[in-house]
Amino acid sequence: MVARQSVPFSAFAFGFLRLIRLQNLLIVVATQLLARLFIIDTKPSSIILFPDRNFWILSLSTVCIAAAGYIINDYFDIKIDLINKPERVIIGRFLKRRIAMGVHQVLNVVGCMIGLYLSKWVFLADVLAVTLLWFYSAQFKRQPLVGNIVISLLTALSLIVLAIYYRNNAQMLLIYALFSFGISLIREIIKDMQDIRGDARFGCRTIPIIWGLRRTKYLLYGLLATFVGSLFTIAALLRNNQLVFIFLLLLIPIGWLTYRLVLADTRRDFGHLSNLCKLIMLLGIMSMIWT
Repeated sequence: MVARQSVPFSAFAFGFLRLIRLQNLLIVVATQLLARLFIIDTKPSSIILFPDRNFWILSLSTVCIAAAGYIINDYFDIKIDLINKPERVIIGRFLKRRIAMGVHQVLNVVGCMIGLYLSKWVFLADVLAVTLLWFYSAQFKRQPLVGNIVISLLTALSLIVLAIYYRNNAQMLLIYALFSFGISLIREIIKDMQDIRGDARFGCRTIPIIWGLRRTKYLLYGLLATFVGSLFTIAALLRNNQLVFIFLLLLIPIGWLTYRLVLADTRRDFGHLSNLCKLIMLLGIMSMIWT
């Protein structure tokens, strides 16, 4: 455990914002906002006046639970992170462990209560997310593939919860949720390849540790092919030419990702691939504007 040292408030605040991954939370809000404006309600008035108040309340609920998830994940991963990314360890350095756990619990309660205010179904989705995040951080992420699937499902849940609450154009929302799930699953496995040294030292049983990097690459090739095939199949079944065109454009960065995956061999290489997955996710989400 890292010895906590006295730090100025500015350093504490900066550390806390890094702990809750502020940039990722902003991406979640932006994703939900784009979905609300361009998929759920495409009327010009909604774009000019911005969404209804309940949208922002729903988004706040999602952000609270996601922030709590980042905290509990780092709480359980202090020792592993000291090996994989020591410069990014926050808990124990800027924030006491018990305070981190307290903030995590408060955020979860606030997020779920907001969900209950909106709808019992949103509340149930929030409770499911909180439960999965806890078990993911404590246990699932150290098991082969289970943790990857769980965290990818939670990524998709930020769009699924919109479909649950608004129930308008839910089919298109679920397509983008599937897109988020697929690219997140690929990225999570790549991150396991990047973090193989620290994970192996603390007994994690991730796919790269069990299979090795070469066989894990074969799995990723299969997932990439299935991911792309599923997207085009759904677009064809819906007879949505705009989606087909968008997915064709996304083949360019996905093809580059596959090429770089073939050549990847070092931790730095896998770090670049993880960032490329983030870019593909961002491009896919931005395409909501043209659907």
